[in-house]
Amino acid sequence: MAVNDDHPGERGAAEPIKLIAIREAALSLDEVFRAVGDDAAGGTALFVGTVRNHDGGADVDELGYSCHPTAEAEMRRIAEKVVADYPVRALAAVHRVGNLKVGDLAVVVAVSCPHRGEAFEACRRLIDDLKHEVPIWKHQRFSDGTDEWVGAC
Repeated sequence: MAVNDDHPGERGAAEPIKLIAIREAALSLDEVFRAVGDDAAGGTALFVGTVRNHDGGADVDELGYSCHPTAEAEMRRIAEKVVADYPVRALAAVHRVGNLKVGDLAVVVAVSCPHRGEAFEACRRLIDDLKHEVPIWKHQRFSDGTDEWVGAC
C-alpha cells in the first residue's frame, strides 16, 4: 500500500494540547496516557520523571518543588512550540509541586504523533524544554542533614 502523506491523520490535530497542569496532588500515568489517546496516532511517547535517592554523590531523602505563578503558562508556551514543530495528535504535561519522597512522580509528559519517531522526538523536546525554561525549583534534602536549591526543574 502506498503512503499517502495527504491523509489528515498524517498531520497534527487542530487542538492537540489536551492537558497542561501543575499540581500538589500525586500524578497519574493513566490520566496522562488517556489524555494523549488518538486513533490517528501510530506512536505515543511517555516520559516519567521520578525522585531518585541520590544526586551528586549524596543520598537524597526527599525534595520539595516550588514554582513561579507563571509556570503553567510557560508550560503551555513550550507545548505550543512543540506542536508547531511536530505533527502532534495529542500532548499532555503535568508537573508536581510540594514535598515529594523518593520514588514519587515529579513530572509526566506524553506526546502522540502519526509515527513513533516523531513521537519520540516531540516528547524529548517537550521534557527538555520544560526542564530548562519553566520556572520550577527543586529543594533537595540530603541524608547528612544538608540541603540545596536547584534551578529549573
